[in-house]
Order: sequence, then structure tokens, then C-alpha cells
Amino acid sequence: MTRVTIHVTGGIAAYKAVSLLRLFQKNGDDVRVAMTESATKFVTPATFEALTKQPVLTDLWSLAQKAKIAHIELADWTELAIVVPATANTIAKMAGGIADNAVSSTLLATDAPKLVVPAMNSHMWANEATQRNIAQLKNDQVNVIPPETGHLAEGYEGTGRMPAIDTIFNMAQAILQSDDRLVGKKILVTAGGTQEDIDPVRFIGNHSSGKMGIAIANAAAQAGASVTLIAGQVKNLATLDSRILVTRVTSTNDMAQAVKHDFTDVDALVMAAAVADFQPITRADQKIKKNPDSDELTLRLRKTPDILKQVGQIKRHQFVVGFAAETQNLLQNANKKLIQKNADIIVANNVSNPGVGFGSDDNQVTILTRNHEPEKWPKMSKQLVAKKIIDLISDQIL
Repeated sequence: MTRVTIHVTGGIAAYKAVSLLRLFQKNGDDVRVAMTESATKFVTPATFEALTKQPVLTDLWSLAQKAKIAHIELADWTELAIVVPATANTIAKMAGGIADNAVSSTLLATDAPKLVVPAMNSHMWANEATQRNIAQLKNDQVNVIPPETGHLAEGYEGTGRMPAIDTIFNMAQAILQSDDRLVGKKILVTAGGTQEDIDPVRFIGNHSSGKMGIAIANAAAQAGASVTLIAGQVKNLATLDSRILVTRVTSTNDMAQAVKHDFTDVDALVMAAAVADFQPITRADQKIKKNPDSDELTLRLRKTPDILKQVGQIKRHQFVVGFAAETQNLLQNANKKLIQKNADIIVANNVSNPGVGFGSDDNQVTILTRNHEPEKWPKMSKQLVAKKIIDLISDQIL
């Protein structure tokens, strides 16, 4: 059970903090709430008091709270502080060390890890002052989940929407599981699919979301490692630990070059990306039009660079983990990959199984190594799979 304080500030998304609170309670956590005065205009303190069975801290000067120095007591009690939604005003106060209300004073006083979830108008988010303040928070080791792009309360599209409650909760769980066993180690992770252009409009790709690779990168960072993520086509980087260095790529050739550039300096590589196996021999300069005289189109393809095999041939001290996403003959194909690619571990999964394929939040994998029998893990969240993979890597590189 974790002692979590949710700091609610005055944004239209304040009502969503109620759902987040309930999620922590279902997880068995003890939750308390602090609110700015403006937040109470969107959601009443009585709502949170009814759910937590605890008073809500809204005022530094209330006689009922004064005798106990309530904000210091709450700051000392807290094991994780979440600011949701975090307005531009509160973000600025945190960055500048200002303590002029119940929320900002409690946040300044606590030594607990902090998670800030900005939600605001897109122009306020893009403002240089806000971006400077976000950079300062990250420099102060505050975890930040960037806002999402979508329809805003103002009636137009923009970046400023609060991320999904599940995203916030999962990030919080990852923070709570942090340790320092991999401090001083460097880990390189690849994630997402690659795209091979057919013409300026079309490409060959796959259904990979990048969730598994992102989860592994987060788990490595939370274990104290210095992490670089080489990201192809991923659905969402909002949950990525702010300490992770990101290199964006599009094609398999791009990813191969990026991996080659970083590989010599790392202790471990996790190739979780779904790399395209083939690419067009030639890319059309213009959009390919339908031929009225034929119902068929022939594409000539060639193999893409085999990144895992390349690093397997040049590795020295590096520990290399590969993935095998299969639809049949899982163990046979994965074991073949383990030997031919000179990997240390192959993480095999059958992506045709319901609920554990591309884009799913869960996974069911089998671990193959050279000197042990395959180990089948039960179905679990990708975050937990990632943590267990990092445990395996830690056993080898420490």
C-alpha cells in the first residue's frame, strides 16, 4: 500500500481526478487530496472527502488545520505526489519554488517523488515560459506526462488534453517501482514498427504500437540505467520516463544506423522493435496510379538489414535481447533466431493470440536462452513483463 497525495488544481479536467483517486483506492493505496482554491470551483472538496474519509487540504490558514501545520504533516506523510490536472500557474510555481497556497506549499515541502500531469489550453502549453518551466521541473527530477492532442474545451483541436487516467496510473506505478541497481549502466532499447516507403503516399509497415519497447525503456530507467530509446512508429510516447533519450527513426535502414551508432557504448541492447523484413527495391517518386488495363500491381522487394544479426556479430561485452513475434511454430522459430542471431535471450510471443498481440496492454511470452529450457511466463501486463526482462538483464550485467 502506497500513501498517495493527489494535488488538484484549477483546470476543467479537475473532475477526472476523482476517477484517478478511485483507481488508486482499488489498487489498495491510501489516498489524500489537496486542492487549490480555483480547483474547488470545478469539483467540491466534499466529493474527495466522501471518497477518502479524510479532510481535504484547501487552506493554509484554517483554524481546524492550523494547529497541526497541515501542509507539513501531509508532505511528510506522502510517498507519491501527483499534480492532476497541473495548470500553467501551478507548474510555474513549482519551477520557481513559490509556496503561496495549500498545493504549492505541500509540494515544496515533500521529499516524495512527484508526477505532474499538465492540462491546459494549447497556446498556454506552447508558450515559451511554460516550456521553460517544464524543462526546469524535469531538471529537478520531477516526472512529467505531456498533454495529448485532441478536442479542447475551447472548441478546437490542439495539444493540451489531459492523458487517459490509465496512462497516469501506469506511470505512477512505474515511478513507485524505481530502484538504483543499474546506476552507471547504459541500456539501448528499440521500439515500434519501421516503415518502408513504396511511394510518397504508401508504405509497408506493421501493427506494432511500441508499448512493449516503451515499457522496457521505462523499467530500465526506473532501475537507474541511462537509457536511449530508438523509436520507430509508436502510438504514444507520453508515458515515457522523462530521463530517457529518444531517437526517432522511420525506416529499417534508419534504425540500423542508429543502433550501430549507439551500440558500442552500451551494456545491453533490447531489440523490441518490430522491424520490417522487406523493403521495395525502388521507391516511386510519385504516387503510383491504378492501371485501368490491369487489376494487379507487382512490387519487387528485397530483405532489409538484419539488425539483430549485425549486432550479434560485433558484440563484445554487450548483453543482447531479441524478440520473436510469431504466429506459428513459436519455440522452433524463436530458438532458430537465438542461435542464428547470436542473441543472449529471445523473448518469444505469439501475436495471433487474443489479448496479447500488437497494441495490447498485456503480453504472454516465453524466454529462451542457450543453457536453459524455455521458460513460459503467464499472461501479465507489458509493464510487468518489462520489469522481469530488466531483472534478467540485471542478473547478467551487474
